[in-house]
Amino acid sequence: MTSLTGMPLASIPSPSVGVWHLGFIPIRAYALCFVIAIAFGIWLSERRWRARGGEKGAISDIAFPAVIFGLIGARLYHVITDWQTYFGSRAIKEPYRALFIWEGGLSIWGAVALGGVGVWLACRRRGLSLGAVADTIAPSIAFGQAIARWGNWFNQELYGSPTTLPWGLEIDQAHGGEPGVLYHPTFLYESLWDAALGFGLILAGRRFTLRHGRLFALYVAGYTLGRFWIEGLRIDPVGGVDHAVTLLGLRINQWTSIVLFVGALVYLWMTRNKDTEEIVAPASQHKASHEENGGQDSDATNMP
Repeated sequence: MTSLTGMPLASIPSPSVGVWHLGFIPIRAYALCFVIAIAFGIWLSERRWRARGGEKGAISDIAFPAVIFGLIGARLYHVITDWQTYFGSRAIKEPYRALFIWEGGLSIWGAVALGGVGVWLACRRRGLSLGAVADTIAPSIAFGQAIARWGNWFNQELYGSPTTLPWGLEIDQAHGGEPGVLYHPTFLYESLWDAALGFGLILAGRRFTLRHGRLFALYVAGYTLGRFWIEGLRIDPVGGVDHAVTLLGLRINQWTSIVLFVGALVYLWMTRNKDTEEIVAPASQHKASHEENGGQDSDATNMP
């Protein structure tokens, strides 16, 4: 059933405004979604780290370099894979706009890759096990992605192919949409998938012994599984200007999903019997905790 304007009565509207002004200060919805995602992720990770017996504030300290490196990595991946948007004879944006992260274009692949470097450096400095930290923050990353994806809704970007489903997404002509046409809300699909993945990781961590980075590997496998399907629905020109670059019929990010999915499964198999001790607190804190417990080791480090 359609309205008098030709638009189906059941649909998801896109926000007409993505920027609000507080005086002369612009408040961008895209950036706000990322700030909320980061804040929630740090809060949840701190709770999970403390439950494992970790030092209070450790995750917050680790988060600073992780976020900085992650933002750089997220933008680098986007610019590298979509370089034709900013450089070359067919560029549709000036090169300096590659720095405008609020216009969209933050890739989770680059964020996790370079953000992981920041986490590794922080863990090495504090003497903590990288695998333990990775397992702790894995659900937080999934929930953070679920929140951050709503920034794409405000920017009216990364939508899917046309659909007649009642939850189709309206897209303005200024953002590439056509009158009377609805599109797959891939931002919503991924947000729901990521939220479900976050809860699934928490349950898996409680039910099974997934240490030494295995819970993080499960996150990678779970995320890429959903991302492969969702990516196939998208019609934005990743890798090109007016069309997406494909290889054997698959988009760049689908190939990335395949490689990472296989890599995660291989890691899970290779570490299935690994049970060495993980350091979740500096030696000084562990000694103090040991003395407070009357010489008995705490079970906190064994919590999921």
